[in-house]
Amino acid sequence: MTLLLRNALLLDVETGEYAEADLRCADGRIAETGRGLTAPDGTRVIDVAGARVVPGLIDAHVHVTASSADLGSLRSQPPSYVTAHAARIMGDMLSRGFTTVRDASGADFGLADAQAEGLIRGPRLLFCGKGLSQTGGHADFRGRGEHLDDDHPCCAGVGRVADGVDAVRAAARDELRKGAHHIKVMASGGVASPTDRIDSTQYSMDELRAAVEEAEAANRYVAAHAYTARAVNRALEAGVRSIEHGNLIDDSSVELFLRHDAFLVPTLVTYWALKEEGREFGLSASSWRKVDDVLEAGIVALERAARGGVRLAYGTDLLGGMHRHQNQEFRLRAEVQRPLDVLRAATTGAAELVGLTGEIGTLAVGARADLLVLDGDPLEDIGVLADPVHIRHVVQSGLLV
Repeated sequence: MTLLLRNALLLDVETGEYAEADLRCADGRIAETGRGLTAPDGTRVIDVAGARVVPGLIDAHVHVTASSADLGSLRSQPPSYVTAHAARIMGDMLSRGFTTVRDASGADFGLADAQAEGLIRGPRLLFCGKGLSQTGGHADFRGRGEHLDDDHPCCAGVGRVADGVDAVRAAARDELRKGAHHIKVMASGGVASPTDRIDSTQYSMDELRAAVEEAEAANRYVAAHAYTARAVNRALEAGVRSIEHGNLIDDSSVELFLRHDAFLVPTLVTYWALKEEGREFGLSASSWRKVDDVLEAGIVALERAARGGVRLAYGTDLLGGMHRHQNQEFRLRAEVQRPLDVLRAATTGAAELVGLTGEIGTLAVGARADLLVLDGDPLEDIGVLADPVHIRHVVQSGLLV
């Protein structure tokens, strides 16, 4: 099937310029752009009458299996139940304009294959399997009184515990064996975990480097959960490609981002949502009290990183019923960035992070035909992207969805 959009304003995200043109999709890719394109037999033609067309959005930090903010509860849920929730969550993401997402722990090859085969309606899914955590780290969800091993391969948790260089290597190799697009490590404490402090550092330098070495050997990369400058800087020095969150970075962190050509993936909206609704959707009281430690610092960190020239990707990290706020990240970032720069983070920037430059996040001929038709100009009003009601059409791999 081919699709032809007539009379569109096509955005070049790199230049920030619109061009009046038609756009034709064929075989899942953008086949041609230009004025007065002909429509082959069987082509579906839509006259968008001067509407803005932008690339499909990319969210580089999601948890599609997180049906609750109580991530520890996923360990006791059967995979079939978790999958049913994930299918709903992914379908809603696609309706909000996200045609590709990078899962930051929890999703596996089953969900990715199901989406690719059309069994699940949702964004293209780049997965890491289970995140790697030290004992008592951010992906160890056992309470202080729990001593049983919770790393059963059949269970649907978001993390696995691996202590020591050899164990980290084995765990990374195992996730890569299962097709992981990237490896996730927990390099600091976090909000949702029960027994660690946000200001802690996690994993030794040797353990971090072991994960990086295994990922690089497989032509993959490591994403690291980290908040404080101390934790971020250790992870960057170990060679990770992306820092997730990074709310408490300092100027030395910015220097290391630039030196190592690494990415920052802020997730501002999740702290706003956790503070407002976290308790309602399963966040424990102790975890809810941690939110204040990072809530206000996030926007300051984003401004510092953007001013310093750090490469940025769009991320949200929402959990449970808070997934519906996914587009609100646009509005939060626009407090300190131009709308175009925020859109770049959700298109070309995220595409570069995941190694798919030229494939997604662009309207260039030959790219995958993922695009949005909008009612309004997102470069003038970020609300056009922050509120999905302004999305007239979502196209994924050349199909109107």
